[in-house]
Amino acid sequence: MAQFSVNPQRFDPYKNFKFRVRWDGRFVAGISKVGALKRSTEVVEHRVGGDSSTGRKSPGRTKFEAIMLERGVTHDEEFERWANLVWNVQGGLGAEVSLADFRKDIIIEMYNEAGQLAIAYQVFRCWVSEFQALPELDSNANAVAIQSIKLENEGWIRDAEVQEPTEPSFA
Repeated sequence: MAQFSVNPQRFDPYKNFKFRVRWDGRFVAGISKVGALKRSTEVVEHRVGGDSSTGRKSPGRTKFEAIMLERGVTHDEEFERWANLVWNVQGGLGAEVSLADFRKDIIIEMYNEAGQLAIAYQVFRCWVSEFQALPELDSNANAVAIQSIKLENEGWIRDAEVQEPTEPSFA
């Protein structure tokens, strides 16, 4: 019989509000929202000559959707620094893109309610395709100013070394 969990006491799915994002070996401050990890595979339809009434389907190209990261505007320049590696207006002719290091691998970590690492994904060869430094400003609003980056990527995998944690008990 298949065993679904190393923690038989856990029946609830993990919540979506405890997470952290890491790149360049350190956690990025203040990220409040991470877009979904999504991939899709195109369907290639074909027919066999001797079978005229039905079609066949096989997998084609797989693509990975871009991931949006959002956080409140602060003095931390991490989003802007990375976005400037893709296109830097101050770089001058021939130096607009930092080809050597504009791509980064990132790690997205999810935690259980007790703050224990539960699931992690490695996302490969990310680069910033959109950067919003400031949102629309409104003197009548009552909200946090949000900046965002859109990360193109070339795939992701679940980190198999991250095992389900043994959850604490007060018993």
